[in-house]
Amino acid sequence: MKKLIGFTVLFCLMVLASTAQQHPMPMKDTPKHTAKDTMPMEMDTMMEQDHTMMDDDMDMGNMSHAFSLHLPMSRNGSGTGWLPDASPMYGNMYHKKKWMHMLHYNLFLRYNNQDFSNKGVRGGDKVDAPNWLMWMGQRKAGNNGLLHFNTMLSLDAVTMGGGGYPLLFQSGEAYKGKPIVDRQHPHDLFSELSVSYAQALSKKADVFIYLAYPGEPALGPVAFMHRPSALYNPDAPLSHHWADATHVTFGVATLGVRLGNIKLEGSSFTGREPNDKRFDFDKPRFDSWSGRLSYNPSKNWALQVSHGFIKSPEELHASEDVNRTTASAIYSLPLPGSGWLNAVALWGQNKIKGHVGENALLLEASWLRNKLAIHGRYEYVQKSVEELNLDESIYGHSAVFPVNAFSLGFNYDLLKIGKTKIAGGSQFTFYHADNKLNNLYGKNPMAFEVYLRFYPALMKM
Repeated sequence: MKKLIGFTVLFCLMVLASTAQQHPMPMKDTPKHTAKDTMPMEMDTMMEQDHTMMDDDMDMGNMSHAFSLHLPMSRNGSGTGWLPDASPMYGNMYHKKKWMHMLHYNLFLRYNNQDFSNKGVRGGDKVDAPNWLMWMGQRKAGNNGLLHFNTMLSLDAVTMGGGGYPLLFQSGEAYKGKPIVDRQHPHDLFSELSVSYAQALSKKADVFIYLAYPGEPALGPVAFMHRPSALYNPDAPLSHHWADATHVTFGVATLGVRLGNIKLEGSSFTGREPNDKRFDFDKPRFDSWSGRLSYNPSKNWALQVSHGFIKSPEELHASEDVNRTTASAIYSLPLPGSGWLNAVALWGQNKIKGHVGENALLLEASWLRNKLAIHGRYEYVQKSVEELNLDESIYGHSAVFPVNAFSLGFNYDLLKIGKTKIAGGSQFTFYHADNKLNNLYGKNPMAFEVYLRFYPALMKM
């Protein structure tokens, strides 16, 4: 506990020092088309009214989208994925002579108890600190070019250990030669180191290239850590390895083209998931591929469908390749009174040769008003004997077990130090799985957690 508190203080001091030492400077070389210029008039007016009471929020300045001079910054997701234009953005912005930078971060100092009623034998409790920090920057290159870099770091392996944190029915990756089950694995120290170049062909057309080691291929929706609907939830979704687990991939090359509000992109990447050495760089293989079609029909919606072939993702099942298909819809709506409604619906399927396809469904939403946020998540995931590390002689080789999980929680801003907000929150989760698993998990196990959250203020549009 003392180590976690010390880490939290260090994390906050690092963020505060970064924000205190850098001051916004007037831009001498700003993009001709700013985020505000590209906003529909009615949205811009609404957001200005919504944010009149947010005196402590940051101005978004002149930063454009990461892969287009003619799209708003608020459409930035993870990797090359799209969010709705109406999405909220949290972070600190810094203007230099030619570069524009932004700092994002999220830290939970929490107590987490999975199966607090002790119904089964696979639960556990832990004091930990899920966290990530992102630093990004971009500048114009000539009249129509845009250079961008992105770095994302996480000290998960320090704050929660190599085995990750307790999370019933979660699965994916390995630690010390054994599968990680009923726990969420920690993320690597270097979760993204990427560079990109975008060329505007016109106001309605761009082409871009994205190179990362590690980074995220064009597969799945925006990763859960960057979805506005999930920012208040410390837990990774149980559907993570059905939808967005490739957000940390050691070796990615993506080419894309945008025509209006439609984007088509393809990636070559490394299929193997990160190993349990969280501070090194895994071998790039570029043995897998994916394609994604994205469409933003309005400022409030972001839709995508994608498919990918993932070569040997699991270290302990190296002979198994996965065909992953996903579809998602992300919704964002600014509300009067400094509020926001954000929601996600996604579906993912993993298909391994010789096995039936395993499906996952996620519905997720958050509602914000002033200092209070309410958030919820429902998931349905089909977990195999292999995923849950069960004895095939007892449960059968091809058995698949449906798992349902419903979470509900709140987040309330307590105080603000510099440009960092500190909130308190709690969350309750109810699980319902196949009755055949009751001898391991009990009938309808429940989880509870309480936390302090450190994050940057909402940025003005």
